[in-house]
Amino acid sequence: MNFIEFRQQFFDLACFNIHQVYAWKPDFDRNSLTRWTKKAYLIRLRQGYFAFPEYKSRADYALYFANRIYRPSYISLHSALSFYGMIPESVVQITSVTSLKTAMFINDFGQYSYKSLKHAFMFGYEQKPMNDGRTFLFATPEKALVDLLYLYPFYNSRKEIEELRLDEGYLHEGLNMDVLQGYCTRLKTKALDDRLKLLLNIYGL
Repeated sequence: MNFIEFRQQFFDLACFNIHQVYAWKPDFDRNSLTRWTKKAYLIRLRQGYFAFPEYKSRADYALYFANRIYRPSYISLHSALSFYGMIPESVVQITSVTSLKTAMFINDFGQYSYKSLKHAFMFGYEQKPMNDGRTFLFATPEKALVDLLYLYPFYNSRKEIEELRLDEGYLHEGLNMDVLQGYCTRLKTKALDDRLKLLLNIYGL
């Protein structure tokens, strides 16, 4: 198999999986992917998923791949809270939620962490546009906060919530409180309701 021919076929996809390769050429020799990865012609994102190294220099592709290599999923939790300026820290991992099992992948584009959420709770996200017309799924600020309180039960005390160092200005001016309360109502868990009430009380919301 000629890599130039392979690249012409798959480069515009940005990332691809082995099933797409076999759909193109059923007799494809999978060892070619191993060989090309060792030569740095390809980057292995996770087992069976690959990307081209040229995309490392393109904006937002690390986020785009988060959606593509483990589906269904959307970016949320600490990554989304950092993006919106709700927490002060920059986040090393790209954090997502998924209706699949909890998982983590590490590759040349970054560390990808996925927390498992019930399928019925997979809502509250939107499509973020990229410069080349692609999109990726990203939690609204309200859902990112709800996901965090739901999936991290230790945020159940004043001390733990204050250590998040949430931006008070954003909480008061950037959050849609009706949307936030509506998301909590849809999840229908008392523990989440209690954590949210505590957070709202701490920040005078």
